[in-house]
Amino acid sequence: MAENLIITALDKESRYQELLPQIKALVSWETDTIANLANITAALHMAFSWLWVGFYLVRDEELVLGPFQGPIACTRIKFGSGVCGATWQRGETIVVTV
Repeated sequence: MAENLIITALDKESRYQELLPQIKALVSWETDTIANLANITAALHMAFSWLWVGFYLVRDEELVLGPFQGPIACTRIKFGSGVCGATWQRGETIVVTV
């Protein structure tokens, strides 16, 4: 069954406010983590039209690529390496803008 998002807001904060309850409803009945991460990624990509959005999962002291939308990405990232590895090392969000 395909799900539909309803996003009418123009500003970022309002889009998040519209999107959050829809994501909660979308994942509330599913118990599989990967399936939920895949749908969350798709919803964020649809709502914001970002170039890349996705998840990395910590596996054996590396970040391993999880569900994502966008161009091909690094499959494994070492602690402290690149933006994602630095975010993991610092324990804080790094926002990349173009």
